[in-house]
Amino acid sequence: MAPVTGFVPPPYPHDRLGAFRRLAEVAPGGILDCSVGSPTDPVPGVVRVVLEAGITPGYPPSIGSEVFRSAAAEWMERRLGVTVEPDAVIACVGTKELVASLPRMLHLRNPERDTVLYPAVSYPTYAMGATLAGLRPVPVQLTDDWHLDLETVAPDDAHRALLLWVNQPGNPTGSAESEARFGTTVQWARSHGVTVASDECYVEFTGMDGSDPAPATVLSAGSEGVLAVHSLSKRSNMAGLRAGFVAGDPDLVEYLGLVRKHAGLMVPAPVQAAAAAALGDDAHVDQQRRLYIERRAVVLETLEPFGLLHDGGTATFYLWLRSDDGTDDGWEVAGRLAEAGTLVAPGDLYGPAGADHVRLALVHPAERLAEGLARLGA
Repeated sequence: MAPVTGFVPPPYPHDRLGAFRRLAEVAPGGILDCSVGSPTDPVPGVVRVVLEAGITPGYPPSIGSEVFRSAAAEWMERRLGVTVEPDAVIACVGTKELVASLPRMLHLRNPERDTVLYPAVSYPTYAMGATLAGLRPVPVQLTDDWHLDLETVAPDDAHRALLLWVNQPGNPTGSAESEARFGTTVQWARSHGVTVASDECYVEFTGMDGSDPAPATVLSAGSEGVLAVHSLSKRSNMAGLRAGFVAGDPDLVEYLGLVRKHAGLMVPAPVQAAAAAALGDDAHVDQQRRLYIERRAVVLETLEPFGLLHDGGTATFYLWLRSDDGTDDGWEVAGRLAEAGTLVAPGDLYGPAGADHVRLALVHPAERLAEGLARLGA
């Protein structure tokens, strides 16, 4: 009898950059690591003060404290223009945990569906969450401007689909959805009985070219069969504290809250208190947005003479770069940058359709980015 082979985890995407990391580390001036979107700017003062005062001896509510859930609901109404009751909000331990676990939890509720649809160029955890749940990850092709092309979904995949992931503003492409486009996506999903989960953790970083479009949320199309996922990691530089939330369809949110309670998933009480304080303060987000706008302009100007152009949208703090003649593979571009000391993420880490791109994260001060990238001409 042949041995039974179970799940063998593939290499973690960014672990594949080891050789380029070593190359960048020995470059004159040292490494400029722009491969991961991990903030390096300070945690806001309002967060630090509340964090220190929020330590309590008891277990925190798994679904999130009333203060945290109310703060999330108030933030969504203030910044996104949608009304969500606090009872339709639950906390999650950073949004990556939620992304990875949501397909399994939804499949327990509806075992007749076995397929997870996700953008063909996107955060790798959408596909991995399906794999970890024993489901079929099926990528959805994107339009030329990096939006879901739902007309390309095969009828059988639509019939079998349990979940459709949307990521707008998009990582790594920087695309940004309008309310109208969200409405079309939700209408398609409802017509096929598919739950929509919209990863909106970059929603306050739109218009990074200096324009000022209103941020859009999937919940503008209503909450039935819809979940919106939000994170404090990006808007408030709280990646190390692991705080996020999911909001939307009251029945789905209640179900997820009960399942997560059984699983013992809970955000520490001090982190919940700090997250509530951060959601109540918009000034630090506006300041951070100005920093990213400045960095974006500096980097685009610095890279132009070296034949690299941004081929994505105007949102997020990422640049989605390719060679100006379109002939270089993303790994070739990443290798050239690594030789000059800059580490970026080759585009195929986000799906084969991104193979001729690289993603550069604007997580360092503008002067450091300019100095580091200027080494390309050395």
